[in-house]
Amino acid sequence: MSNVSRYVALVRRPLGVPAAHDFRLLEGEIGPVGQGEALVSNLYVSADPYMRGRMRDTPSHLGPFGLGEPITGSAIGRVEKSENVAVPVGATVVSFSGWRDLFITDGSDVEVVDTGDVPVPAYLGVLGTPGFTAWYGLNHIGRPVRGETVLVSAAAGAVGSLVVQLARRVGCRVVAVVGSTEKGRYVTDDLGADIAVNYRDESDMTAAVGRACPPGVDIYFENTGGPTLEAALANANLGARIPVCGMISTYNEATGAPGPPNLTQIIGKRITMRGFLIRDHMEHRAEFLAEVAPLVADGSINRRETIVDGLESAPEAFIGLFRGENIGKMVVNVRPGGS
Repeated sequence: MSNVSRYVALVRRPLGVPAAHDFRLLEGEIGPVGQGEALVSNLYVSADPYMRGRMRDTPSHLGPFGLGEPITGSAIGRVEKSENVAVPVGATVVSFSGWRDLFITDGSDVEVVDTGDVPVPAYLGVLGTPGFTAWYGLNHIGRPVRGETVLVSAAAGAVGSLVVQLARRVGCRVVAVVGSTEKGRYVTDDLGADIAVNYRDESDMTAAVGRACPPGVDIYFENTGGPTLEAALANANLGARIPVCGMISTYNEATGAPGPPNLTQIIGKRITMRGFLIRDHMEHRAEFLAEVAPLVADGSINRRETIVDGLESAPEAFIGLFRGENIGKMVVNVRPGGS
């Protein structure tokens, strides 16, 4: 017996900031569960800034989304039917199935996770790709040392919020760049940042970062690009390290954005600036989970999700990322109310 899956597809390439009419909720049949296969019902799906790059018809590290096809990305669901002992009925699995409510797997593209001690959505945020990105970028590229100053952009977001907490655990002074007063309170009161800089209130980010970081910046965790990167370079100390996992301020530019005018600071200050894709470092995932999962379970690490209800709302959740509507991880509850 076949199953019908609802999915969100890209139906046209966005120009500038994506709009609701660039997406459509569609349905399609998926085959019956065969030998060695399982049927998974997604519970939550992820909206992530990097998806914007895949909406262009240009080469990217994961390739462009196909028009009319399900948008792929991180998701977490429950196994409903199974003919595969490795993914039994009732198991919770993380996948890259994306914005759809049902899918069939042979088990090779899912990971069974234990959600007994942490809420299910945590595996899309603090224990998912964003959390892993934060942990790897800070520890393996930033290499923090107690007493250093760490500047974090998009500090209230899915990646930045864990960077703030991990840097504080090392004993670093943390300066968090945010986009609202509410987010400023969140990063200082809940995450432990020493000070928050609201970029929307500042006409001169270089001066604002200088005031917040009088000893200078030793590590800048880069999520945004734009004026904050320029400010970080201007205030960087000798030998500063800059892990780069994203530049959301440039993602909707049609022709690309110019680099900061002070990029030559990298030379004289001997700055290490390194971009990375977390999928290149999966050999460290078990180490990350072993360190961070217990901290999430016992409440030592603060986690927060912005949850939007209904699969049909996935495009609005995604667009909201560029309006700064999320605190923590932006996720979509596929079946609110258990429907």
